[in-house]
Amino acid sequence: MNNQLEQARKFHELHRSGTPLVLVNAWDAGSAQIIQGAGGQVIATGSWSVAAAHGYDDGEKLPFDLVLSNLQRISQSVDLPVTIDIESGYGPSPEIIKNNVLKVIECGAVGVNIEDQKIHEPGLYPVEEQVLRITAVREAGVDTSIPLFINARTDIFFETPSAEHGEAHLEAALQRAHAYAEAGAHGIFVPGLCNEELIARLCQQSSLPVNVMVSPDSPSLQRLASLGVARISYGPRPYLILMDALKQAAVRALALQEL
Repeated sequence: MNNQLEQARKFHELHRSGTPLVLVNAWDAGSAQIIQGAGGQVIATGSWSVAAAHGYDDGEKLPFDLVLSNLQRISQSVDLPVTIDIESGYGPSPEIIKNNVLKVIECGAVGVNIEDQKIHEPGLYPVEEQVLRITAVREAGVDTSIPLFINARTDIFFETPSAEHGEAHLEAALQRAHAYAEAGAHGIFVPGLCNEELIARLCQQSSLPVNVMVSPDSPSLQRLASLGVARISYGPRPYLILMDALKQAAVRALALQEL
């Protein structure tokens, strides 16, 4: 418990605007160990990669028991803080989400991503409803005396193409960031946002550290740092890169048997 408490405190300290925490997302114990060996400061899972590595689609299709067992193996295999993507919380109610997060903490995590995207239907949870879900996550941390880092993800910028992002999207994101902060969140995660001006303004106006996800259209890591970003995630890209390399290696190897 003491080590988990120390890791939780360290994880909070690593979120600094302009000096972003870079997270190359892992999906199992082996990939977590590679990232630790490469100099990673934190191990962060990505739900898409974890699901794919187990043969499932994303969207809470991976049974929660497998999510937990995978998390436990990761936590036991590294000496770094571990944060886990729990999608929308794997539950229809705040009470179930709180119970799930208690299990996540028991398995060694010191941080969670929880998103406002509905899993089984289109659209986002209304702000008021998502606030209750984030409050439940916070209560789980309080009950265990672990200062769990709650990274509140909003999918506002995933709902429309990046070229169409504008003032209305920024205002909606800021409204949610403020509400989520009041509920106990410690960071705001805005995957899909690539526009430099909007990133800079979000970083300036949000009371929460800003987390962006790397994409082909994203500014460079150095530029993101200068814009005030506090956390940069790679999402499914590491897994996709490695799976493509595996596919190409398999194609070359299997072609030899046809000679």
